[in-house]
Amino acid sequence: MSTAMTVGDFSRTTHLSVKTLRHYHEVGLLEPAEVNPDNGYRYYRPDQVPTAQVIRRLRDLGMPVAEVKAVLDADDLGARNTVIAAHLDRLETELAATRSAVDSLRNLLQHPPTKAPIEHRTVSATPAIGIRAIVDRDDALEWWQGALGELHAAVRVQGLRQTRPSGGLYASELFQQDRGEATVFIPVEGTVRAVGRVAAFEVPAAELAVIAHRGPLDDIDLTYAELGTYAVHHEISVDGPLREYYLRDSFDTPDAAEWLTEICWPVFRADTGIGA
Repeated sequence: MSTAMTVGDFSRTTHLSVKTLRHYHEVGLLEPAEVNPDNGYRYYRPDQVPTAQVIRRLRDLGMPVAEVKAVLDADDLGARNTVIAAHLDRLETELAATRSAVDSLRNLLQHPPTKAPIEHRTVSATPAIGIRAIVDRDDALEWWQGALGELHAAVRVQGLRQTRPSGGLYASELFQQDRGEATVFIPVEGTVRAVGRVAAFEVPAAELAVIAHRGPLDDIDLTYAELGTYAVHHEISVDGPLREYYLRDSFDTPDAAEWLTEICWPVFRADTGIGA
């Protein structure tokens, strides 16, 4: 090949290391134009440089090798752009999560949380419409959003009257073992028809220590920490699911700064002798 480039020259031209080029050859991502059968030397064509540049940029964006190969093997521009767009969407989601974590950490370091008031509350059993499932902690937020949306739709379709704010019950295993039972509910009046995941549900009575969390849920763990510390310090914590009430959430306003969530910890009330 009169215009062949040695692997060394191709490496310097594309800024892809010889080791990386060898790996791309082995996985079928960027194969040499020729391999000398006697000594194994690899040679590339100059017209492979643009392909190498595309690969390098896609890999710099964290695209898996299999997806890079799908981009290169795409028959038309539309198919190629679909693969790239899907990866960019994932990157934007990850970037948003990173920004949120950075903002939360910076806010914690610069503005230590002020202590919120904690009240004790006795709640009676309440009829509701609910969805219950065993969920993984990593999937909990997505499951929660979908389940609440389904419940709100069921309330409308079945002509039920919401009597109190929506809420959720979360088993200790969900926090301790990253997998456990979760239930979201909307207290209602009326006859609940079981449809799909939706069923009649009775929110159990409980004695609770309650604290309010204002704003988005990114740093709700800080409010949980304050409430849990309080319950343990006062030696009133008892076994039972943690509870949340969504006084104002995404179904009320898209502005996360306006959200208001009550976090409830099951406790023993010495004045009543009743546990959760």
